[in-house]
Order: sequence, then structure tokens, then C-alpha cells
Amino acid sequence: MILPGTGRGTAREARGGGGSSLRKPTVYNARQLRRTMSPPEALLWSCVRGSKLGFKVRRQHPIGPYVADFFVHDAGLVIEIDGSPHDYGDRPERDERRDQYLRGLGYRILHLAAADVMKNLEGALQYVVVQVKAPLHHQAALDGPPPRPGEEQE
Repeated sequence: MILPGTGRGTAREARGGGGSSLRKPTVYNARQLRRTMSPPEALLWSCVRGSKLGFKVRRQHPIGPYVADFFVHDAGLVIEIDGSPHDYGDRPERDERRDQYLRGLGYRILHLAAADVMKNLEGALQYVVVQVKAPLHHQAALDGPPPRPGEEQE
């Protein structure tokens, strides 16, 4: 917008801030995803927003080049809602690359099937609470038994 009588734009335009965050495509993408959440994401969000479970949950949160469906910062937990499209094409490989990146940053990833969220919301919420409240040194017990000697993964 040109200010009348000056021939110059507003201070915001001079700084390059025209209202959209196109300089950070991941942030722009996250904002778009917040407006178009899937039904399972919207349902889960309605139950966790506003610290209803006793901890803060962020939705469509950018982390590096990726956008996490949900993120619990204090627990270092990324929650992904996986629908059937995650099983086809190059999605499994893309999801694995994302998970490796996030684990490399020290985050834990919790995958919830979209069908499970829709059919058993209460169970999904309880699982999230258990994962958030569990101390990090107890995570091995939640993720399954430790590997037997000689079966360690590299």
C-alpha cells in the first residue's frame, strides 16, 4: 500500500512483510494444514487443545523441513495420525525419512492409525497420555522388550 502523499509503502512492506510467511515455506505449509485438518486430526485436536489432558499440544507444528501433525514439546513427542494414504506410493519411504530426521533431533514419534482415532478415541487419548507422562528412561519398556544379545540393531 502506498501511503498518500509520500510515494512510499508502509514500514511493513519495506521490511518485506506483506502479510504471508512465504520466506519460510514450512511455516506457510503448517498454517495451511491447520485450516484443512483431516477428520481424525480434527477430532483428536478437539480433545487435546487448551491443555485438556494436562500438557500443551501443538498442532501442525513445523520441525525443520517437516510439519508434525501434533507435537508435545515438554515430552519431546511427535504424534502422527496415519491414514491409508501413508501405505501407498512413496509415502512409506517419505515417512521413514521424516521419522529418522526427527529421531536424529532426539524426538520420539508416536504413530496413531486414523481408523483407531475414529473408532476408539478414548483409547488413543489414553495411549497419548501414557507416552507423554512416561519418563524417558522408561521408554524402552513402552516400546517393547530390549533385543536379546546378538540381536542389537546398528
